[in-house]
Amino acid sequence: MTRGGSWLLLCVLHGAASMLMWWSGEQQVRAFTWQADDWTLRPWTLWTSAWVHVNTPHLIANQIALGFLTALAWLLRPGLKAALAWLLAWPLAQLSLILWPQVGYSAGLGGLLHAGAMIMALQLVLGRISARKARRWGMMLAAGLVAKLLLERAWFYPVVWDPGSERSVVQAAHLCGALWGVALALLLDLRRRPGPGPGR
Repeated sequence: MTRGGSWLLLCVLHGAASMLMWWSGEQQVRAFTWQADDWTLRPWTLWTSAWVHVNTPHLIANQIALGFLTALAWLLRPGLKAALAWLLAWPLAQLSLILWPQVGYSAGLGGLLHAGAMIMALQLVLGRISARKARRWGMMLAAGLVAKLLLERAWFYPVVWDPGSERSVVQAAHLCGALWGVALALLLDLRRRPGPGPGR
C-alpha cells in the first residue's frame, strides 16, 4: 500500500459506515450506540458508536469535517505510524468517557476527528510529513484545535445542548480524542535509542 493509503482507507471506512448506519433501522442503531451503563455487555460499541449520528445536521457536520481530513491526508500522505495512532485512538477515546459520569451515551465521529486532526498536526510539527512550511502549518492546526478545546472547557462542561443542531454535544469526546491523538502520535513516534557500540 502506498504512503497515506492506510489513513485514506480509514477515512473511507468511517464515511461509508456512517452512511450505512444512518440508513439502518432505529433498533439496529441503538444496538451499536455506546451507553455508559451497559457498554461492557456490548464492547463493539467502542468502535461502532463513532458511526452513529443522532440527526441530519450531526451527520452532515461530521461528514464535512471527515472530508476535510481526507483531503488533507490526500495532500500530505501521513505514514503508517500516523494511521496506527488514529486506529488506536478510535476505541480509547470512547472508553475514556467513563471518566465523566455526566456522559450517559456518546455517538458520532467528533472524538475521532479531533484525534485525527491532532495526529496530523503533530506529524507536520515533528517533520514526519514532507511539505513546504510543514512545521508552521502543523503549529497553526494544533493551535486551532487547542483554542477550540479551551473554549469548550469540556472538563467543566462535558455535555452541552446545541440548539442549532438540536442535540447534546459530548465535548468530553473531543477532549479525549485530542489527548489520545497527542499521546499515541508521540508514543509511536519514539525512535529506538542506538544500542551501545562494540567493545574496545
